[in-house]
Amino acid sequence: MNTENLKALVAYRLEQARESLALLKQKILRSSINRSYYAMFYAVLALLALEKRETSKHGGAISLFDAEFVKKDLFGKEFSRWLHEAFDLRQRSDYTAGARISAKEAELVLEHARVFLKGVEDFLKRKGV
Repeated sequence: MNTENLKALVAYRLEQARESLALLKQKILRSSINRSYYAMFYAVLALLALEKRETSKHGGAISLFDAEFVKKDLFGKEFSRWLHEAFDLRQRSDYTAGARISAKEAELVLEHARVFLKGVEDFLKRKGV
């Protein structure tokens, strides 16, 4: 993939992440959890594109993020924790019948997603992407 295509792919993934966070103004808790997680997921896909790594599986993307960025101290361990927590909460809220999501949980995941996305954007800027 040439540099121009790589930059376009990274920009597209970051746009997806920002759009996911923008949808949260409706204050629908289950959707808020879902979109907060996806904002982090799309940001991870942008990072993986930079490394020319791809996966269609959420677990694979999370594992690659941990291996390529957290274990190499490019991102703090809290980024991994936030991503794992958001994934688990999204799974529970989307697929567990009767799952209850509190406003506090949704707000915390949203805040983590905002910090996560900002961290990824700052990292990519330092890389010149």
